[in-house]
Amino acid sequence: MDFAELAGLTSEDAEHPPPAPVPVDWPAVEEWLGLPLPADYKRLAEAWGTAQFGGRLTVRTPYHQAEDGQDRDRFDYGDWLRETHREARIEARTLAEPARPAVHPAPGGLLAWGTDRSDTLFWDTSASPDPDRWTVVVLRPRQCDRCSGDRWEAYDLTLTEYLTEACTRPLNALPATLGRRWDAEHPLPWTPPPHTAPRLTGERRDFALDSGTGLAALTVLTPPPRTPYLGDGTWERLFGELGTRLPTEYVTLMDRYGAGCWGDWLRFHTPLRGDGGFRRHAEQDAEAYRGARGSWRARDPYPLWPEHGSLLTFATSLDNDKLGWLTEGPDPEAWPLVVWPRHAPQGPVLPYGLVDTLLAWRRGRFGTEGLLGLDQDDDPVAYALFEPWDATAHW
Repeated sequence: MDFAELAGLTSEDAEHPPPAPVPVDWPAVEEWLGLPLPADYKRLAEAWGTAQFGGRLTVRTPYHQAEDGQDRDRFDYGDWLRETHREARIEARTLAEPARPAVHPAPGGLLAWGTDRSDTLFWDTSASPDPDRWTVVVLRPRQCDRCSGDRWEAYDLTLTEYLTEACTRPLNALPATLGRRWDAEHPLPWTPPPHTAPRLTGERRDFALDSGTGLAALTVLTPPPRTPYLGDGTWERLFGELGTRLPTEYVTLMDRYGAGCWGDWLRFHTPLRGDGGFRRHAEQDAEAYRGARGSWRARDPYPLWPEHGSLLTFATSLDNDKLGWLTEGPDPEAWPLVVWPRHAPQGPVLPYGLVDTLLAWRRGRFGTEGLLGLDQDDDPVAYALFEPWDATAHW
């Protein structure tokens, strides 16, 4: 069955906006990928853009969408490919080496083109030198009730053949409807990022990743913003609201970086908000801690803030893990750091102070429940990101 017949199978999805094509500079995209792309994929993109079949199977095409008119992307094709391929390389490493698939940009590597719920859909670019004959490989999640063993399932089907099969197979068929995902409501043309020189080389890279220490090394590895945003209050007012001073190391770090998100993962709350936001976050986290005490979390050991020795939080991960201090004793400089992991049992206090924890974490040498670590193939410099916030931030 060809693309025209696939189009004839589908009808508009009443629960989702209709598909919307986005102009694609195919020569630029293919040059960036280092590969030609299948003709049916290009035709699908030109007809429908990022199409979602049956409200769940999404064909990802080159576009990006900004959030609320700001520069932060809700979806970016290049970012999605990079992170999807990174996760696939990590998953492939669980297989015996002879059975381990290569992943793009390795020659003949799997190239992602879509998702189906928690499955990830790839082309096997080693199947043929002709991209129109590339076949589909599906990576299923670790907790998969459809898997009889191997979570990597190869299909002798091209993209269009796989989509047709998905919409027509007798069992578990998708509804033959077509719409747009929530993150493709206002798609914009995607431009491949330029090839740039490494940000850190030679002695500066060695200082950032090995020989340097403390805040000096951290600011080389992760440059701070020119104008940190902390809010419109003062430290003294915050200390008065909390009834305690905070560790000097934290104050120094925040004065240098301000509020924002480290490594696309760990959000540092805005400390000097005039509406008492820091204290409110601490109170809300204490209440959440109270509510979590039960079932498998019954052994969470800490008192509730502001009791002595309780957990006073100042940062939250994207998975809602909390980073804070144990307020043991009157001297904030002696308070140990601790992560309260949202989806794992409570671990011990962290072995480092705040700056050394961030530095070791961003160097890829330290990870714990609640701090997402780097993979062995990651370049730490590429992941040493800090997204500063401004007055529009809600955190």
